[in-house]
Order: sequence, then structure tokens, then C-alpha cells
Amino acid sequence: MANNLIKIVFLFIINFSFGQTITVNDTDFSKGKLGNIQKIKVNDIAKLHGHVCDGLIEGYLALDFGLKELYPDGVVDRTNTRIVSKSSPCLTDVAIYITGGRIQYDTFYVDNAIEGLYIVQRIDTGKTISITRKPNVKPAIIDELGNKAIKGELNECELEELKKLEEAYAKMLKKANPEDVFEVTEIVNFIWQPKTEIHTKTDIINKHKTNCNNELK
Repeated sequence: MANNLIKIVFLFIINFSFGQTITVNDTDFSKGKLGNIQKIKVNDIAKLHGHVCDGLIEGYLALDFGLKELYPDGVVDRTNTRIVSKSSPCLTDVAIYITGGRIQYDTFYVDNAIEGLYIVQRIDTGKTISITRKPNVKPAIIDELGNKAIKGELNECELEELKKLEEAYAKMLKKANPEDVFEVTEIVNFIWQPKTEIHTKTDIINKHKTNCNNELK
């Protein structure tokens, strides 16, 4: 009951905070013309991703901040954008949903060798940016425990503790000035080099764990 209440409160905070939207432009039907303006919220992406989490929020805010460099008018042309993402399930789902990038259309790929979170390119101008998280923004303990969780080295109660740390980080992100969290750098003469590597979907590794209370009984 207590865990459910915490979850409800967390989702309320996230929903309230993320009334903000990213505005995108698409075609108006399967063979149509550009001009279908839509607004994307974090919860829209959560329906694709499966849950709201710190990674989803971080990716959303990073792209919201960075895409303004490519589209100063605030409207992202999803027919004119391609993106490279780190392999995080959260970051990749945000990348695909917001930019419309797809690997099969040569507008999206994953590369863990890139610096930062994303590389985004506006196709018509060729302008390309890198979006990185500034140093010391994300508590190191989250990645330390996250790496252990991926290896199956955390028990149920330790996973709950990691969840609380990520939720606290998410709350910090929603209050922060994006300029204090992210940095956008233009990449000159960027070479688009698609990769088709298979990556582990890390957010389902512990799906069969019981909850912490069960373990303590």
C-alpha cells in the first residue's frame, strides 16, 4: 500500500511538472503534406516506453533543450531530423518518439561510443549538434547501482533503493534550469555512419523479481 502511494505521488508530481510540451510538425496523412502540428508530453512517450522514469525525463529535457538550436522557431520538423542515441531504452524511446527517427529509414541509430546522450542533425541544413549532460549533475551512485542491477547483482530491496534514488534525480531534473544540466555543441562535418548492433534492453532484466516486502517476510 505504501509503495503504491509513493508511486501515485511521484506520478502526480511528474504529471504536474510536465505540462510543458515539445511541438512537432508532421505530414497530414500517409501521402500528405507537411503541416500537421502536434504537441508531445512526457506521458505520451511513457505509453510507448512503459513507465515514467528518470531516464525518460532526462532524455525529454535534453532534446527539448537541444532541438531549439536546430529549430529556433520551436517547431521540430520530424520529416527533416535524424538522431544518434546511446543504447539506454529510455533515451532511445525518447529519441524515436520526439524526432520520428527510424533505423529502417536511415534517420536513427544507436552508438554507445558517442559523447553525451544524443547527436541530432537537421537534414536540410546539415547542422548537427551533440547534447551532453554536464559533469556532476547525476549522482554517481545511480549508475553504480544501475550497473549492478543490469548484472542481476541487486536484491529486491536494493532495487527499491535504486528506484528511490532515480525518482529523486527525476524530481531534481524537473526543477533545474536546463542550462545547468545540459550542454549543446555543434559538430562540424559530422559523418552519418549507421550501426545495426543488437543491445540489451536493460529495463526488463529484473522483471521477475518479487517486491522488497516479500523478501523480508
